[in-house]
Amino acid sequence: MSTPMSPEATEHPIRSLTVLPAVREDIELHTADGLTLVGELAVPSGHAPAATLVTLHPLPTHGGYMDSHVYRKAAWRLPAMADLAVLRFNTRGTTSPRGTSDGVFDGGGAERYDVAAAIEFVEFHDLPRPWLVGWSFGSELVLMHGRDPAIEGAILLSPPLHRATDADLDAWAAFRKPLVVLVPELDDYLRPDEARERFARVPQAEVIGVDGAKHLWVGESAVRRVLEEIVRHVLPDHPLPLPTAWAGADADEAPEAEASQ
Repeated sequence: MSTPMSPEATEHPIRSLTVLPAVREDIELHTADGLTLVGELAVPSGHAPAATLVTLHPLPTHGGYMDSHVYRKAAWRLPAMADLAVLRFNTRGTTSPRGTSDGVFDGGGAERYDVAAAIEFVEFHDLPRPWLVGWSFGSELVLMHGRDPAIEGAILLSPPLHRATDADLDAWAAFRKPLVVLVPELDDYLRPDEARERFARVPQAEVIGVDGAKHLWVGESAVRRVLEEIVRHVLPDHPLPLPTAWAGADADEAPEAEASQ
């Protein structure tokens, strides 16, 4: 269970650079077409996770990578706050401070091997109840390549529906696994009303419009909304809202240079 805050404990506000306790390790994924992808796995300290998030990052040709800020904060907070394991990795040809994954960007085609490698890693390491979380380009990868029987469902952040087609939506409808779609009110590509129309062909899709939010989910209020919706759907019995402060001296602050990543 997550660490409770007692009245006697010192509470530290959770800010954009706050890193809460977890066990974090660098990992490698190995694809069926022979590539090595670099990543990180963060799990709760001292006990098994309740569920697992497999994250797929925004478009690497436009600055997306495993450290895109929503995913970085998910890995920094959710193992401690909600007992979730968080898997982040760079898709083929993508570079971050963790390193560079083999291969070259393929516009979503060969990335099907990357998605499969991440799911295979979760299965091999007995990580429980995996959910895919795709942001922008990552949401396209979920819709096109994420229909694996091992997953419990998927959450899409700012889906542009540029690469994913109605055929992919129809295939997800037939897949019958839950699909949660978070759509910013001020998105650059797909806004809530149009999203509801497009996703209407997936009966089990839940489209959630987020007032005031933009495609990149900038700002702590936007990040908190995303993280809480993830927890709400992956762990329906978990108490919400998530805490805004943490008790004890085991929280840390990431280097200031990471604030803009």
